[in-house]
Amino acid sequence: MVQEGHLLAVFNSGHRVMKAEGILKALGLPVLLIPAPRQLQTDCGLALRFSDDDRERIMQALEREELLPAFVSAYRGGLYVTTWVNETGDAHIT
Repeated sequence: MVQEGHLLAVFNSGHRVMKAEGILKALGLPVLLIPAPRQLQTDCGLALRFSDDDRERIMQALEREELLPAFVSAYRGGLYVTTWVNETGDAHIT
């Protein structure tokens, strides 16, 4: 389900990840709600998968909606590498 180069946006609540999915899909952005891989140790067990080509537009849309994920990881060489961490403190707001 996750392939080389995919990015996963991980949220700290199921409510936030589903709200983000709805907003991004309404904007026509290609995201897929998936079960979060165990290696990512998520609180809600879900993640949004998208390609690096769409990263900037997706992150801008989430920032506008004040709905940034807790972190974003990339799948590279069979490993999940954290590429972005929410340091604004709004990752826990529902």
